[in-house]
Amino acid sequence: MENIETAILLMVVGMATVFVILLIVIYLGKLLITLVNKYAPEEVVPVKREAPRGPTPVPGNILAAITAAVNVVTQGKGKITKVEKL
Repeated sequence: MENIETAILLMVVGMATVFVILLIVIYLGKLLITLVNKYAPEEVVPVKREAPRGPTPVPGNILAAITAAVNVVTQGKGKITKVEKL
């Protein structure tokens, strides 16, 4: 019976020690994050905004190649309705 009591006491002391150490690590981590954000904040880079332009037209030679490829693959039954550059 004495061995079980000793084992349970050792387990409780060990678990409490791990719990306390984990709490210390968590709070030191939060403190470190707070200090770094206060004394060395991240630089904010302004984002360059471009005016939205309309879709750029597809060059004629590329459009001709796309049309020829569609005709070959669909054996002349395919129809191109819209070509957009992604």
